[in-house]
Amino acid sequence: MTAAPPIVEVHGLSKTYAGAERPAVDNVELTIARGCIFGLLGPNGAGKTTLMSMLCGLLVPSDGEIFLNGQPAAPALWRRIGLVPQDLALYPSLTARENLAYFGGIQGLRDAALARRIDFCLETAGLTTLADRRVDTFSGGLKRRLNLVVALIHEPELLILDEPTVGIDPQSRHFIYDSLRRLNSAGLSIIYTSHYMEEVERLCDELAVIDHGHIVARGTMNDILNRVPSGGIVLRLDRDLPERGRSALAALPGVERTEFDGHTVVIESRTPEATLVQALALVREAEAHVLSVSLGAVNLEQVFLMLTGNSLRDPSA
Repeated sequence: MTAAPPIVEVHGLSKTYAGAERPAVDNVELTIARGCIFGLLGPNGAGKTTLMSMLCGLLVPSDGEIFLNGQPAAPALWRRIGLVPQDLALYPSLTARENLAYFGGIQGLRDAALARRIDFCLETAGLTTLADRRVDTFSGGLKRRLNLVVALIHEPELLILDEPTVGIDPQSRHFIYDSLRRLNSAGLSIIYTSHYMEEVERLCDELAVIDHGHIVARGTMNDILNRVPSGGIVLRLDRDLPERGRSALAALPGVERTEFDGHTVVIESRTPEATLVQALALVREAEAHVLSVSLGAVNLEQVFLMLTGNSLRDPSA
């Protein structure tokens, strides 16, 4: 039995904007398996949006190849993609049902087929009882839910989401998580990008990190998390440590690296348990108080910062 081709495969993909000194996306190689929820992470200006825009056919690559479902990308295949943009793509003066009917019509749906998909999308978004209310009366969370299902109206094989939970309440965020899991269980392939690391860690099977136009890490969630040693200590204090205290922490036996970011202290040690006891004593000597302690915990945000750095980025730079 022949294995199904990847939902997305790109080779040597590059994009340089007119007048730019360097490519926004530079010689990217990436394969995304069918049926997974794939996370795409990167700082501002790293190339995420450019890469997604090329996958959707919104931008023409400067170089390279894109294959969708094993075939060279072309307009007929781009219609199998649903895109959920970060900015709301809705008509506020129309009802939820009218928005879905309009976007379904653009995708060529008519009559019974359109009515069936509208009903499915309203149910998926939990908006059936609100179907005939104008969108400008909706809360931010309801608008985000409608924004999601507009991208599902034509029954795509691949759903691409760009920051789909920006600025919404926790209840709506959890509703979107659950909806995406159900859609994925039914066979929908998903590419998910977010600055909320806990979302990606919670939802995604695999992920890639892009920075300065290059893929700097790629693998399963466990592969990525295992890139950081587990001998880490994170202390959150009520004040900054003085320079004397910082030097003493860095000089403790077994300590390989220290990082001080405001009131947060990060220590990497070959002997983390012993180092923690000594570090707490040094903090007390400095007359600082510990608000929280993390020992050996590694999360996606820690790995992301290790790979891309702590500095703020100017997307236009």
